Amino acid sequence: MLRRLLLLCLIPTLAACAGGGPGLMNIGRDRAGGPDEFGVIPTKPLEVPEDIAVLPVPTPGGRNLTDPTPEGDVAAALGGDIGALAGGPTDGAFLAHATRHGVDSNIRVELAAADLEFRRDNHGRVLERLFDVNVYFRAYEGMALDQYAELARLRRLGIRTSAAPPELIEE
Repeated sequence: MLRRLLLLCLIPTLAACAGGGPGLMNIGRDRAGGPDEFGVIPTKPLEVPEDIAVLPVPTPGGRNLTDPTPEGDVAAALGGDIGALAGGPTDGAFLAHATRHGVDSNIRVELAAADLEFRRDNHGRVLERLFDVNVYFRAYEGMALDQYAELARLRRLGIRTSAAPPELIEE
């Protein structure tokens, strides 16, 4: 009798665990509820200063000492001046050079429309669409840059490619 009672309780318990499919493995562009990889922002470790009086006064909406400072972290990692960031962005020369031929303020809308048209023309075969298979890489394969051919072309022109691995010397 105890065995039957235990079996009767075990079956609904196991059935309750069987609900839903493997949602994390099938995240699609039209499905909501997937994980937000940008939602988790790591903070700096907490530190107790030697003198508590040096702590800033808490202000609502203000910054904390443990808040991420990506620009400052990059500047520090690359040996730059973190104090220069306090005055705001100093990209004036860079922006002037990048925009020297003009700026199209509608470029995002134009590119999005062109990309949508391209993807509609290259939207995959019937079974790929039916099973929601990602055809992104195959669709854009003709536009991909062959990094090794480009590296060889730049080296033939005598352009230094210091970030790329050196040429192999066969012995």
